[in-house]
Amino acid sequence: MKRYTLLILFFVGICAVSCKKDFLNRPDINNPTLDTYYTNAAQVNGATGLLYGYAWFPFMDRAYLSIGDIMGGTGITQGPGDYAPYMNFTVSQTDAQVLNAWKAFYKVAGSATILMNAFEAKKASASNPAYLNQGIAEAHFIRAVAYFYLARIFRDVPIVTDPVALASSSDIRVPRYIQSDVLKFVIQELKAAESGLGETAYQPGRVTTYSAKGMMAKVYLYMGDYENAKAKAQEVINSGKYDLFSDYYQMFSTDKSNNNIESLFALQWIVGGDYQAANHLQTNIGPAPLLAPINAGGYSSVVPSITLLQSFEPGDKRRQVIMEQGWTRSDWTNVNFPNGFKYDTLTTGSATDQALKIKNATRTNSAKYVTGTGSNGDNVIGSSTDMNTYILRYADVLLIYAEAVLGNNSSTSDPSALAAFNKVRARAGLPALNTLTKDIILKERMIEFNFEGDYWFDVQRQGFEKAKQILWSQERGTYDYNGKLQHVDVKLQFTNASQLYLPIPASEITVNDLLAQPAVPYYK
Repeated sequence: MKRYTLLILFFVGICAVSCKKDFLNRPDINNPTLDTYYTNAAQVNGATGLLYGYAWFPFMDRAYLSIGDIMGGTGITQGPGDYAPYMNFTVSQTDAQVLNAWKAFYKVAGSATILMNAFEAKKASASNPAYLNQGIAEAHFIRAVAYFYLARIFRDVPIVTDPVALASSSDIRVPRYIQSDVLKFVIQELKAAESGLGETAYQPGRVTTYSAKGMMAKVYLYMGDYENAKAKAQEVINSGKYDLFSDYYQMFSTDKSNNNIESLFALQWIVGGDYQAANHLQTNIGPAPLLAPINAGGYSSVVPSITLLQSFEPGDKRRQVIMEQGWTRSDWTNVNFPNGFKYDTLTTGSATDQALKIKNATRTNSAKYVTGTGSNGDNVIGSSTDMNTYILRYADVLLIYAEAVLGNNSSTSDPSALAAFNKVRARAGLPALNTLTKDIILKERMIEFNFEGDYWFDVQRQGFEKAKQILWSQERGTYDYNGKLQHVDVKLQFTNASQLYLPIPASEITVNDLLAQPAVPYYK
């Protein structure tokens, strides 16, 4: 833990001068002290702005899709590499993405905590601490989300509320706390954010009290507390502050859709500065012929699974986020596609034509967070974009509400649950349903949130037996070059409940042997 605390301190200093967009730009600090800094809202807002992007990068680079989509079965990878263990449920303690996820969330949580503690100390000398209270509430929110990820990914984890004191201690060991207490801590953090944040974002992209309410609904649902999940989701719905964005595909394909009416919390990215301050998802999931000519990746490292492709109902507009044979964007041009991009798996003819043939594992690519070459006016530099990454959308709140109303019942025809659920389907161009079950809702969530790093947590929260049933029924195979299905059976790999969570990184246990011990209660 100690070296990550030091990384936290380094992050707060270096990113202050590397972030250059709107509230991500922290004012020049010039060797400040607590007496001379955080004296106005601009300084506090600049500091908290750092919590919305940069520190999350180690998770967002590869772990985000490895955990959320490959393990969940909405995406697959082919061959060896960083993603393969997540495909086969053979993730080890020395896996790079395990360490990246751990490192990212403790960096995020630690940075939020350092700022929170500094703002609390500053309040003693502030004549009007309102601007500090706002910053404290934002830090509580960010810290809550970081620990929510930690609890879902690693289950029982340390909670550190004073990383500076820990770094200077002679004993830097911190025990793992039981997951239920970590989740209780998350709820307490979100309640603090809820009471301290305003109803309206003071800058585009900032979280509000409804962001906290919506995130609480998601945490309560994960905990199986349907009553509170329903109540918090209802508060967001009743606020009238949010709605579904009209065009599902456009929401994920252009930076012009950033911070739209559906977004309750999104990571904010910028290009042209520090590499880790930009969104690089299109590098990993985009097709090479579109991006490779400008050295921008296009590795197709994670592609839609056959299970996902087979789950779309006829006429579902959300299928527009899947690039498949004939998919086109006339406004995406480059040296390979001077007249616009066409997704082509069948091209024959010259050697040049053959080179543009797309032959990945399932003959498809996800189009989510792929903004193209920049020829249409989007801000693209190499592989970098400034497209937001959604962490909580209004569609999620609606589906949480519907599932919370269902609760432990086998089915429901409750009008309010149907209204929330069918609103999501209506945007997709699908007919309304008149009865809901858990399986119907989970399938809707799989389609709605595919390639958003989320579906694994829906599978996981069902418990081992149900998760096994879901995973064993998935098709994680590929197509060969003749279009023949090459089936992959995951039954032998996903065989015990411990695989619902990732192992604690081995390097962390080396410096903190308490991480190898049984978890203990955090609340006495």
